[in-house]
Amino acid sequence: MEGILTINNVWMMICTALVFFMHMGFALLEIGLTRQKNTINILFKNLFIITVGLLLYCLLGFNLMYPGEFNGYFGFAGFGLDSPLVGGSLDLAYSEGYTYWTDFLFQGMFAATAATIVSGAVAERIKLNSFMIFVILYVGIVYPIAGSWKWGGGFLDEMGFYDFAGSTLVHSVGGWAALVAIYLLGARIGKFKDGKIGVFPGHSMPFATAGVLILWLGWFGFNGGSVLSADPELTSLTLVTTCLAAAAGGVASFIFSSILYKNYDITMFLNGILGGLVGITAGADQMSPTDAILIGAIAGVIIVMGVAFIDKLKLDDPVGAVAVHLICGIWGTLAVGIFGNMAGIDQFITQLIGVGAYAAFCIVTSFIIFYILKVTLGLRVSAKEETEGLDIHEHGMDAYPDFGLNQK
Repeated sequence: MEGILTINNVWMMICTALVFFMHMGFALLEIGLTRQKNTINILFKNLFIITVGLLLYCLLGFNLMYPGEFNGYFGFAGFGLDSPLVGGSLDLAYSEGYTYWTDFLFQGMFAATAATIVSGAVAERIKLNSFMIFVILYVGIVYPIAGSWKWGGGFLDEMGFYDFAGSTLVHSVGGWAALVAIYLLGARIGKFKDGKIGVFPGHSMPFATAGVLILWLGWFGFNGGSVLSADPELTSLTLVTTCLAAAAGGVASFIFSSILYKNYDITMFLNGILGGLVGITAGADQMSPTDAILIGAIAGVIIVMGVAFIDKLKLDDPVGAVAVHLICGIWGTLAVGIFGNMAGIDQFITQLIGVGAYAAFCIVTSFIIFYILKVTLGLRVSAKEETEGLDIHEHGMDAYPDFGLNQK
């Protein structure tokens, strides 16, 4: 028994490391798709999210998300971590798949991801101080309360809502906040001018591509670890469906975008891969390979239409975070009711209720946080700071000083 626990726990620690590595992927993707003059600012935000996120999850979030017996809506088991002990040693009966400490660390990596999604959407014009306050409140309080409703055994879990690895609980929770943020922030200077949509090319497609490939690799831990053990059948199936959905999402996205826009857009290819990954995340353990390909392909098409729709609404999302994480997160969650083991009208309605519950909670809480910040500290940097770049004004340095570049 202890040998099986050791094997399971080692797998879960490997998955934890892979999810941690995803933060490198997010950082490279975000700086690659944005302008050089804001590189340090984006890297700083990503470092802040993972460091402060882990500390908050230790002090507050873990026991908010997993409070034990509670009313299904809100519970709190106390500040800090308090491992279960038997005879003065760690209780190895805590779970068959991992120890208490591994459980905390794996879940802590997920918590930080929700805020990272927002980071990309608000890139190039948000005040750093305001963003950091948002991260503290959203990761420390909002995300764990939302997570408790399903993963903590709350009312949505009792209702039968299913989200295997977080299409809604992680990606849509971040996506709703990103949508609210870009609405309150407004577009970057020159993005929407004289009825036309301005194009701000990212400064490094190699970085963006490397970021997506790292994220794909990290998803082996994100979805594979959500089996919560090294179960050979479920783990293998989950990794297969995850990869097939990613591949289908990328192919469908670049084909559909090339038909519409008459060019092979690598950014659509990249976001299509991510859309496929987000789409399969809610039901990766339930889908057949064919189901996974269909879910990923539909997500790839949704990405192209979603990016165009966000632009039509005159909302500025530099990295396509809303289309990838919110819209494809909703699709993946609903897909469980269409393709999953419990597929049917009842399950679909339950999935829809879950999507609605998280939408209401995340929109309201993120709006309150961002609006208070907007009327107090302010959300947006000055026009001068935005034009000259946040790296110089917020950090006093250039990401590439030796190259003498000054991209505006």
